[in-house]
Amino acid sequence: MTMTLMHLWKFHSLALLAGCVWDWIMGDPCWLPHPVRWMGHMISGLENRLRKRFKGNLLLGGRILAVCMCFFWTLVPAVLFGGMEICLTLPERKGSWALGLLFLAESFFCGQLMAAKSLRAESMKVAYALKEGDIEKARRAVSMIVGRDTAVLDKDGIARAAVETVAENTSDGVIAPFLFMAVFGPAGGFFYKAVNTMDSMVGYKNDRYIQFGRGAAKLDDRVNFIPARISGILLSAAAWIIPGMDGKNAWRIFKRDRFNHASPNSAHGEAACAGALHLRLAGDAWYFGTLHKKPYIGDDDRPICPDDIAGVSRLMFGSEQLLMAVLAALIFMF
Repeated sequence: MTMTLMHLWKFHSLALLAGCVWDWIMGDPCWLPHPVRWMGHMISGLENRLRKRFKGNLLLGGRILAVCMCFFWTLVPAVLFGGMEICLTLPERKGSWALGLLFLAESFFCGQLMAAKSLRAESMKVAYALKEGDIEKARRAVSMIVGRDTAVLDKDGIARAAVETVAENTSDGVIAPFLFMAVFGPAGGFFYKAVNTMDSMVGYKNDRYIQFGRGAAKLDDRVNFIPARISGILLSAAAWIIPGMDGKNAWRIFKRDRFNHASPNSAHGEAACAGALHLRLAGDAWYFGTLHKKPYIGDDDRPICPDDIAGVSRLMFGSEQLLMAVLAALIFMF
């Protein structure tokens, strides 16, 4: 039984590694149905119904939303991929074709739950627009990947917003889903994405969501607690091996500034990247017409430039590859 479970874990892990490669090649093409879009549609539909049903207790309605989303998006993939363990117990002639198809299917969905290529592609649209000198085009591009008001941003503010979103989303879009899938299989990845998608849609501290979105926001804080800190460590480690990055300063700023954010998890990746690139990130920002006062992250050693967007993307891929190397080593060892 122990060997069977170990073989199953290795199967999931190899599929995850293949999924990362799939993500590097394909990313998230708009013509391909994506689980996160399905999650978004489900959240919107449930929100409308729960707001009507729990008009006088939006806090409870939001918690029910969180329970429904987590239950559905964990159960369905668990049932879908649960046949893998059964196939592993079949004789080789009977199970080989099924295992091959299941491996391809699991690799595909693992790849869809990773967001490294799409993060780089969307952020580089901002860099290209800035290099062309088209500020309005750059504002439109950055508005697709950040939640802040972009109309007030100048050239440096646009570049800084793009760098910050890649740094922060290295955890949400790459490291955290990888860790959940490595430990809990594909069902763990779907669970994480359900939580993260809820937080991005309803986890705001404004009049509309301060009650309804509180459950999703608190749950997101909890599931990201460990991945956010691992992301900061991995980004700092990647800075040691990527040419042009400062690993020593990345670790120094990570330790110093990783709590310079209202969220307990958001600043870890930003701090490591700010140190690696010798930039000052964060600071005050406008959201929904309101100015939010925020502390700075990093030191203002030099002006930011469009090339820093490519730099932070290299750090993101470097941290992912380090994590893949650790998983590959564990597969080999056991």
